[in-house]
Amino acid sequence: MQKDLSSSAPQTPTGRVRHRRRSNEVPPEATKPNGSHLLIDDRNKYKSMLIRAYSSVWMIGGFAFIIYMGHLYIWAMVVVIQIFMARELFNLLRRAHEDRHLPGFRLLNWHFFFTAVLFVYGRILSQQLVNTVTSDKFLYQLVSGLIKYQMVICYFLYIAGFMWFILTLKKKMYKYQFGQYAWTHMILIVVFTQSSFTVANIFEGIFWFLLPASLIVINDIAAYFFGFFFGKTPLIKLSPKKTWEGFIGASVTTMISAFVLANIMGRFRWLTCPRKDLSTGWLSCDPGPLFKPEYHSLPEWLPQWFPWKEISVLPVQWHALCLGLFASIIAPFGGFFASGFKRAFKIKDFGDSIPGHGGITDRMDCQMVMAVFAYIYHQSFVVPQNFSVEMILDQMLRNLSVEEQLALYMKLGQIFQERQFGEI
Repeated sequence: MQKDLSSSAPQTPTGRVRHRRRSNEVPPEATKPNGSHLLIDDRNKYKSMLIRAYSSVWMIGGFAFIIYMGHLYIWAMVVVIQIFMARELFNLLRRAHEDRHLPGFRLLNWHFFFTAVLFVYGRILSQQLVNTVTSDKFLYQLVSGLIKYQMVICYFLYIAGFMWFILTLKKKMYKYQFGQYAWTHMILIVVFTQSSFTVANIFEGIFWFLLPASLIVINDIAAYFFGFFFGKTPLIKLSPKKTWEGFIGASVTTMISAFVLANIMGRFRWLTCPRKDLSTGWLSCDPGPLFKPEYHSLPEWLPQWFPWKEISVLPVQWHALCLGLFASIIAPFGGFFASGFKRAFKIKDFGDSIPGHGGITDRMDCQMVMAVFAYIYHQSFVVPQNFSVEMILDQMLRNLSVEEQLALYMKLGQIFQERQFGEI
């Protein structure tokens, strides 16, 4: 009897799971019985911190270099990040057995992905393309035609993918194929919901992309270190390692950083000037009232030895506080959502491309929420509501043919001439 029991022990469900568990699956010892496993109690936390810090230095250094290169390189970085995110999410529900019976089915997913790329970015970059090639008549007509028929091209590309999907349906695999079809579309919504807002922020001025992204990074790093050294009170069950100490410490750090970073970044025209075309040259423009310093006298009760009698504050710093508040309180819920999503699929990370951090998707959960808010806030509270001369000219160049522009020019000349004679 004892021999039978000992021989059957390895065949228990626990034993089978131990042999079949994937590298990114949540290990059973990762959580305590009460559902919490804080960093302050982690025996390997210093080793984990060094790996995470090493990866962070490389990521921040590469990010800073791309920011230095300019708008187009930042946009290219966003596209690369989206490709990695899509790959991680496509692989999440992938089943090798079924895929072997569906040759080319993964290619269909990427067909839909790049169709979405063309649709989203074609609408955003259309104006910049026109402004870039206005000096060449042939290129102008070519780009104008592509812009005009861009939606038609994207529509028929999607229809081609739709027909491709229907023609590849196989018996006994309908459920898997339709599940993958729905999953692909959900991935496109998740990945591209924030993409249009992110790229729009970049072309409005790198400042409006860089500051929100930096605040998320600062909040994440501060939450990690405050939780690492002081975390004792669990914050939310979805993320067992998150603590109230880390959350509060990160919020204070993020608010201070937002006010200081806005003052530093706002003094570089390269970061504050909007990009109206697809050139790569350095920008120089009137920074506008938001980026012109205002001087405030300090209180008289300060000691005489205090070196400063007044401070300069950029008006944009008050807007930065709003961005910092959102990055501290609301944006972390993007991370909580991702944690719940991973728990639903019983995985630890979306991928393993970044040592100590997981996958690209693990780093972008809060960034997606922040990018949408930054765009909406900028359009609602920062951009003036009146139409500028540049905006009107841009609309004319985009929507009117050369003959119509000439007719408009003649009509405006006639109107100005009549007004001039009327005043005389």
